[in-house]
Amino acid sequence: MGEFWIFPGQGYQHAGMLHDVPRSLIDKVQNLTGVELTDTDEAYQDSIQIQLGILTLQIDQVNQLKKAGIKPQIVGGHSLGVFGAAYAAENLRCEDAIRIVYQRAKLMQNAYHTGYGMGVVVGLSRQQVEHLVAQVNSPVDPVFASNQNTAVQIALSGKLTAIQKVIKLAKRRGAQTAKLIKVPVPSHSPLMKNVAKALSKDLREIQIFPSSIRYLTNYSGMVTQSIDDIRYDLGNNLIHPVYWEQMTDVALEFSPNLIVEFSPGHAFSKLIKTKSDIRTFAIDDYGIEDSLFLLKKWKRG
Repeated sequence: MGEFWIFPGQGYQHAGMLHDVPRSLIDKVQNLTGVELTDTDEAYQDSIQIQLGILTLQIDQVNQLKKAGIKPQIVGGHSLGVFGAAYAAENLRCEDAIRIVYQRAKLMQNAYHTGYGMGVVVGLSRQQVEHLVAQVNSPVDPVFASNQNTAVQIALSGKLTAIQKVIKLAKRRGAQTAKLIKVPVPSHSPLMKNVAKALSKDLREIQIFPSSIRYLTNYSGMVTQSIDDIRYDLGNNLIHPVYWEQMTDVALEFSPNLIVEFSPGHAFSKLIKTKSDIRTFAIDDYGIEDSLFLLKKWKRG
């Protein structure tokens, strides 16, 4: 087996992350969307800047690795990261990835202007968190258990007042950590149904290409090479939890010889190190030039 490439989503964006991205790619994003990427902390308060910025960074890193002769055998993206993963797997053209992420960001930004978001509970099982959620969730105060990054790291999505109530209950129950996170919409919950419906409609106009590279779906945690499955995941992962723990377990069953986490951040490679001794590498830890040097060195053996 070859390499497993990981693509994070929102949450780890930071000023200066686009410093090494070629101007030509920044200009391409502006030509396709009308958005001028602004690589500052102030700009990254805006969902459109965040999502397009992260995708642009990941596209550039994929391009540089492939130019150096480095390719994955299996890819997995977390939330927004599915678009970087689909581009790396050669299921999506660069231009189509940029256009559809722009549309996704606009739809998400317009869906909930204020009062909604996400949280995280660490130290309780999914069953325990779902029990707490059931005590709070109502039509007036909706909240849902969403992404599962580990067996005891469960995200919450919904109305902020409801999330705060679950956080309070989780702390009483003995959670190691329970807090809000920097996501301004209730992603990966039924509250995103209208966004997913509109996005799926747009995706019907975009060609998804077959590929020999395996793609891990967010909505099921399973591996696929089916165009229909990939199209569904790109359009509908916002209404499903991200089963990241299952995705990584499935990837590890293919015995990759190297795991590469694309920018921004290194949280997911750190999680994998707790369950596997496979060499794991985050581009953010070295920068793209040193990363290319090390990856080419390892490729040569």
